[in-house]
Amino acid sequence: MTATEWATVASLATAVGTLVLAIATFASVRSSNYSARAADQAARIAERSARIAERSLMAAERPLLMSSRLQDPEQKIQFLEDRFLRVAGGAAALEAADGVVYLAISVRNVGTGLAVMHGWHVMVGGQPQLTHPPLEDFTTQSRDIYVAPGDIGFWQGALRDPATAQFKAVAAAIQAGDPIMLSVLYGDWEGGQRVISQFALRHAHDNWLTSTGRHFNVDRPDPRERAPSPGDEAHEDVGDRLKRAEPVGGVQDNRGDHQVNQEREQRRGS
Repeated sequence: MTATEWATVASLATAVGTLVLAIATFASVRSSNYSARAADQAARIAERSARIAERSLMAAERPLLMSSRLQDPEQKIQFLEDRFLRVAGGAAALEAADGVVYLAISVRNVGTGLAVMHGWHVMVGGQPQLTHPPLEDFTTQSRDIYVAPGDIGFWQGALRDPATAQFKAVAAAIQAGDPIMLSVLYGDWEGGQRVISQFALRHAHDNWLTSTGRHFNVDRPDPRERAPSPGDEAHEDVGDRLKRAEPVGGVQDNRGDHQVNQEREQRRGS
């Protein structure tokens, strides 16, 4: 074998070795990318599973207070001045005496977790509000009040400053039998998942009856607010579509987009 032939064989061997190395490198890189994608997918699945487990745990501890039923038993509630009020099921007990306004209602926890009451807000008026009062306007409970899930309980509060406008308005409403709106702030036993429930107190037949108005999430998104869905356009009002029509020459154009585009192309062509 001549020197030229040996050189050719050496070149071929080098080429084959380079090709084998390239194939091995390609396989290694591809395997690495596949492993990275698989690890990333596994991490996303684990994160999603953790979020689902967390949401399930929170749902199992979420309280929700409602007005108790009329057939629920009567409860005896004590205030700081050693004054006692009796409140029947589905009712409220309101009293203004000796410079103090006493308020109490019977409630039922229809949620799955222990309810811990944090504060309250009271105002004259019986119509449910679209928004809850600011949190800074709530009066903090002087002690925690607990209501077990599936059980009845009570809320109590008192106004002790006769000089305030709130005291005068609530005392006058109790005397006249005018409706009163009560907002109660509460959460789970860890202090989270806070909710504000509104209770309307109305005087009827010498009794104060309660009815639940609205519930507002404090720490979670409002279920009444949602992003627009594709089906919303099908239910859109005709007037809303006309409002979104594109103005042409300073005048509202109610024609379809396809017709307007055709007329524009014809003007450009002429």
